Amino acid sequence: MKITIIGTGYVGLVSGACLAELGNTVTCLDVQTEKIAKLKEGIMPIYEPGLDSIVARNAQAGRLFFTDSYAEAIPGADIISIAVGTPSAADGSVDMQYVEAAARDIGSHISEYTVIADKSTVPVGTAENVEAIIRETSGINVDVVSNPEFLREGHAVYDFLHPARIVIGAATEPAKERMLRAYEHVDCPKLTMDRRSAELTKYAANSFLAIKISFINEMAEVAEVLGADIGEVVAGIGSDPRIGKDFLKAGPGWGGSCFPKDVRAMRHLAEQLGISLPVVDAAHKLNQKARVRMAKRLESELGDLTGKKITVLGLAFKGNTDDTRDSAAIEMINYLTNRGAHVIAHDPVAKIAPADLNGYNLSQVSCPYEAAQGSHGIIIATEWEHFRKLDLLKMRRLSSGDILIDTRNLFNVDIAGQAGWKYISIGRKTYEATSGASC
Repeated sequence: MKITIIGTGYVGLVSGACLAELGNTVTCLDVQTEKIAKLKEGIMPIYEPGLDSIVARNAQAGRLFFTDSYAEAIPGADIISIAVGTPSAADGSVDMQYVEAAARDIGSHISEYTVIADKSTVPVGTAENVEAIIRETSGINVDVVSNPEFLREGHAVYDFLHPARIVIGAATEPAKERMLRAYEHVDCPKLTMDRRSAELTKYAANSFLAIKISFINEMAEVAEVLGADIGEVVAGIGSDPRIGKDFLKAGPGWGGSCFPKDVRAMRHLAEQLGISLPVVDAAHKLNQKARVRMAKRLESELGDLTGKKITVLGLAFKGNTDDTRDSAAIEMINYLTNRGAHVIAHDPVAKIAPADLNGYNLSQVSCPYEAAQGSHGIIIATEWEHFRKLDLLKMRRLSSGDILIDTRNLFNVDIAGQAGWKYISIGRKTYEATSGASC
């Protein structure tokens, strides 16, 4: 099939490359000319494991193309997928300007019946609205379907090619059949439903997963007070098939491009409908608490932070991505710098702009040991495998202080403590370094 993807962000670029891998002819369209020029040269605009090789392979095979021209990308496409950004507006609603602009541009260039797929996460009713815009602009009969994505950043290529399910919300049989053809070589359940149910499915899924993470973070705080180990608790409850082990990893809360904005959108929708969502509201409040709880713990250990050097290891909201959107690391850094600390950070891939840090000029270095030099306290904020291999003894010798706060539970408590650290992790005992510790 001939497929056009509008937008080359995490969703659009991964979807386009993987659809080409499945044998389709795919054109990825983006209005950012510089981004398209780099993609044609094989330069990825995002970090996603495995993406560069799959893009190169399919571009070389003549199945994957890049353009900034609607006139080039739209005519003759069997399916046009909209995968542009849908950021949160100030009131928590979804900013739909990019989706609506894409719909108008499609309408200006389409000349025959086509299936349009909403891949972006959009409010319920969007498929109907996009369909109306395109039909009004073009005068052409089109079908707009909802085809939400369920990709995990850092695992997106695998998730697209080996999904747990594919959801297709369609109003007509021809539209449904065309979408099923695009995914015919993907071995998974394909759930077809009405468009509004498909749109709500995405928000419901992300809201539920966010609730699950907030719940286990709440239990982790209880475990710390009681002297229990949250890892053992997770093993105990996660083995119950009614609960499952996924998304029960205690940490500094959820972030990224999906959960925060989707939960905000769900809460805004409920407000517009006059419906109360106390469980979703509680998950949101718990997450706000989790994001700075360990920064506050560091402050309680060190006292006045004025002039103190603090190391933050990890800037991305999770490992295996360069995405810093709604990263807990940013909130922790803002908390620390607002109290006078000097923060130096290291992340193997991600960078943070000063605008994200209330204007604070963050020192970012390429080596974790350089970041630890002379530090009064260290916070591990992202679960990079790179960090699991750190030499804790070497890092302790370089540091001026002995506080190591691990928000990702990367290390064994006893091993970290024996390296000379007062080791504080999530939902586990604190190891009080003894005077005899080797450092």
